[in-house]
Amino acid sequence: MTTSTREQRLSDLALLRRVRDRMDREFAAPLDVENLARGVHLSAGHLSREFKRAYGESPYQYLMTRRIERAMTLLRRAELSVTEVCFAVGFSSLGTFSSRFTELVGTPPSVYRRSPNAPVGLPGCVTREITRPVRNREALRPTPRVA
Repeated sequence: MTTSTREQRLSDLALLRRVRDRMDREFAAPLDVENLARGVHLSAGHLSREFKRAYGESPYQYLMTRRIERAMTLLRRAELSVTEVCFAVGFSSLGTFSSRFTELVGTPPSVYRRSPNAPVGLPGCVTREITRPVRNREALRPTPRVA
């Protein structure tokens, strides 16, 4: 890799980190790839390709994961209704929120809220890591037991 290529790659990674940080901060805002790309002076296609290459998922998938992670935290606290959580994390449709939540977590938000899912006595960073939603329809389904 030449020096100029390496410098360009580092520059692109810095821009991608800015995009990721913006999604982490503004996850509840209506964000789209075009708007995110415009903010760092890249084309939407280039941003999507490079983001997936750097982080292993598209900007949309990353944003959905952040929203679901935040929803999980709000549901564990049980201060808001499922509908209030849905809107607080940036979804505009309860149906979309519920189906996406179920897809990533493996259980509907109302069931998740009722389950004893919050590890007790663990630091927040550990709780976040072990309760992190699984991406790309990979939520674990209970495996049938063979007798």
